[in-house]
Amino acid sequence: MPLEGRMSRPPDPGLEDRILNAAYKLWKKDGSRALTLRAVARAANTNTPAVYRRFRDRQDIVRALIRRTQQEFGSILQPCLSVEEAVAAYLRYALSHPHEYELFYQYLHELSGSIPPGRAPSLKELRPNFALMETKLSEQLGGAPKDHRRLGLALWALAHGTITLLLSKAVPPGQEAALRSGFTAAVRAMLQDTFRSSLRKSKQIRRRAASSQSSGLSEN
Repeated sequence: MPLEGRMSRPPDPGLEDRILNAAYKLWKKDGSRALTLRAVARAANTNTPAVYRRFRDRQDIVRALIRRTQQEFGSILQPCLSVEEAVAAYLRYALSHPHEYELFYQYLHELSGSIPPGRAPSLKELRPNFALMETKLSEQLGGAPKDHRRLGLALWALAHGTITLLLSKAVPPGQEAALRSGFTAAVRAMLQDTFRSSLRKSKQIRRRAASSQSSGLSEN
């Protein structure tokens, strides 16, 4: 005899987080190959259709995990009061979360798959923390954030290269501290060089403006 007034199962507001937490553990252990939707559902103590209702496929879960890691990076960088402090915090996080860092860069390209074809994604969409660093460079050195694109890329390359050398243990034993010290000195030198260059340009602009004003007065 059929049950009358049968109630449907109430929605689980925490299920998506539980799915991502389970996927993260699998991802951290065995990379993206472990992220079958069936395995994720089992680890999250739910069923496969529930996972499908929230994520289209494995790549969709990987993109969600990458965005979550980006948010973690952002939460570390946002409160930093200087570019030097932010870069140092980035280095510390990467070295204390080596597996997560390597997986993040291994699958970062997956984010491009979430952009509709025919539309060029903005830098902020794909690399929100790079856009954040451009803003911090602007606040510290002056100018607009986009004026510091090349410097931001150079700092990113320097940080990623240093982290990769340390994580891969490619640095000769006993030289790790020297590499980190050299990294800090290089960051400081790049920022100081950019600041001095900015000052020189400002002085040149003021001199040209004064010279133009002086010429105008003499003609009158």
